[in-house]
Amino acid sequence: MNIGHEAINANEKQDTKEQRIQERMKYYVQFQDFVIPWYYLAAIDQYERNIQQVRQDIPKKEGVIAIQFSNEYWAGALNPVEDDTIPNSIQLFGGMGLDGNGDGVASLDDDDDVMFTMAKYLRMYGHSVQDFKLALWDYYKNEQVVNQITVIAKLFEKFGTIDLDAYYFPIPKNYDYSYAGTWGANRGWGGRRIHEGTDIFANYGTPIRSTSYGVVEVIGWNEFGGWRIGIRDHHNSYHYYAHLHSFDDSIKQGDIVEAGQTIGYVGSTGYGKEGTAGKFPPHLHYGMYKFNGRTEWAYDPYPSLLRWERNK
Repeated sequence: MNIGHEAINANEKQDTKEQRIQERMKYYVQFQDFVIPWYYLAAIDQYERNIQQVRQDIPKKEGVIAIQFSNEYWAGALNPVEDDTIPNSIQLFGGMGLDGNGDGVASLDDDDDVMFTMAKYLRMYGHSVQDFKLALWDYYKNEQVVNQITVIAKLFEKFGTIDLDAYYFPIPKNYDYSYAGTWGANRGWGGRRIHEGTDIFANYGTPIRSTSYGVVEVIGWNEFGGWRIGIRDHHNSYHYYAHLHSFDDSIKQGDIVEAGQTIGYVGSTGYGKEGTAGKFPPHLHYGMYKFNGRTEWAYDPYPSLLRWERNK
């Protein structure tokens, strides 16, 4: 009986997720045009949703769309009515809020109005990637934010969907490996520091898979991590793979990778100048970092690895 209830609950959750995706896509497609593609709007909305989940100083927006404008931006800096919703009054005071559905009201709480306003803002800059980046810079004033949203847009454009939440354990199931929670353990090489990740021990040459969909942000040598690769996903997370023996020949900086794609092979490189290897047993150091719109910090990947291992 319990199994039946669990199955029903799982189906309900899946339906809810699919419904949310469909509802969001309807908005993105509705407000796109020949200048602003749907994935630009989707990328900004996804970024805003990401930071709302990890920031205490930002309220979580109700509704389908997560994009939020400040009252000052929406109604105008000199508007005496902070939460003004009258289009003519907003325009008079230099506000950017617009009526997106013709109901005579320009409301921050109306997803139609919010999406129409964002699309109009982006349209003022043009349709190229550089135009998009300039619009993001003028709006957010943060290069990391611009890079993160651009990554999300590239992923949505490449795969034609916002449903990119498949995750894989980094080592294929038919290979021998072992790991434990090593977060916070002391490390001495290069100065006293803590271990920001999980070590997965495996034989030399064992394939390493990308745990997520993402864009290759860095690839090459690091004196601590040896041959390492860093991949940014659409949830503002950075996935770090270190001590590799080598990379997959097809991988280079800026490439888009799929979840489960082979990106390199287990080794024991690092702790020295380029090419240093063999100072420790072969293993993959796997780290995860989250960007919240202001700073980026490391967090323990062990719980995620346990979950992905069960599903692999």
